[in-house]
Amino acid sequence: MTVTYTARVANARFCGFSKLLLAWKGSIYKVLYKEFLAFFAMYTAISITYRFVLYDDQKRYFEKLAIYCNHYASLIPMSFVLGFYVTLVVNRWWSQYTSIPLPDRLMCVLSGGLQGSDERGRLLRRTMMRYASLSALLILRSVSTAVFKRFPTMDHVVEAGE
Repeated sequence: MTVTYTARVANARFCGFSKLLLAWKGSIYKVLYKEFLAFFAMYTAISITYRFVLYDDQKRYFEKLAIYCNHYASLIPMSFVLGFYVTLVVNRWWSQYTSIPLPDRLMCVLSGGLQGSDERGRLLRRTMMRYASLSALLILRSVSTAVFKRFPTMDHVVEAGE
């Protein structure tokens, strides 16, 4: 489950981001601590085995194995792996950006589909656009800190719509 801290970031003071980083619910530490503990346990086990259990000839064999692995690790360039990662991040960002419903397309469809200059057509177009603008505002409040500062509560949204 994703935890949003947009409200706290919008009102952040000095050391606000440090306090958010230390917040446990939804923090980066909560996500990574299991992997860190597993890595730390494996590193400690290998280090203790190398220092206290292995004989000298076994240590030399282990060092040769480490050099061999290090030689073949450089065959996959880091820029290649980084390119895959950047592509993944940009694709996720673009899919989030395109999923934000902006009222422009709906406005064009409504103005073309609801023709007529009578009061009923005008009122229907206006009401539909108000609903579309409200839905866009509610989505942008959760994404943009500038919009959240302008409309911090639903009362501010109601005041602006009157």
